[in-house]
Amino acid sequence: MREIVMDTETTGFDPNSGDRIVEIGCLELYNHMPTGETYHVYINPERHMPDEAFGVHGIGPDLLQPPQDPKPGQITLKDKPVFKEVGQSFLDFIRDSKLVIHNAAFDIKFLNAELGWMGLPQIPWEQALDTLAIARKKFPGSPATLDALCRRFGIDNSSRTLHGALLDSEILADVYLELIGGRQPDFGLSAVSTGSSGGDGGDDWRPFPRPAPLPLRITEEETAAHAAFVEAMGDGALWKKLSE
Repeated sequence: MREIVMDTETTGFDPNSGDRIVEIGCLELYNHMPTGETYHVYINPERHMPDEAFGVHGIGPDLLQPPQDPKPGQITLKDKPVFKEVGQSFLDFIRDSKLVIHNAAFDIKFLNAELGWMGLPQIPWEQALDTLAIARKKFPGSPATLDALCRRFGIDNSSRTLHGALLDSEILADVYLELIGGRQPDFGLSAVSTGSSGGDGGDDWRPFPRPAPLPLRITEEETAAHAAFVEAMGDGALWKKLSE
């Protein structure tokens, strides 16, 4: 089962009012395990960044010219691709996989607006799985922000001083697994690559079904003893019904 955990950053709240996507971050899960495959891109929105949005994700503040006094690690988008240059590669990455998104309506609204302006296929609403809705249903009346869920589940998000699409996707993957039943001991998102995989192929590992079943570890005597024990329970034994 392939799933894509993803997040976007934007210039505001409404694409119909001129707001645009400025960052997309995705990571791939197979059977709820990270594979190391990611998709991450900054996008030039061809407009200025509002102060309110800059305060959230720190991208900018002026996207159309280099900053006068750049801060260490500051992201500017003047030389980044516009959405029409990356839209198809984004669709190629997600394919028809389930999209795990926190507040999915927001991201899907922006993505479909950008894709629509390019004449590319829209993302069906049913393709998205909204972790915000899951959290609100599971913990009614409690805060359901990503930070609040990290506190609830004991997930370290200390590196999240600002929003960032790929970092938020990595954190959301941990939160998602907790929401659906609990993390596996070696989930290991800290080892997920922050770019496309390559090199020696180590980042290309994915969990696959075992080629041959493991041999039984119980003896014939133990099997016979178990069968006799179940038979002694009579025809109404629950074990008999489950093994039919």
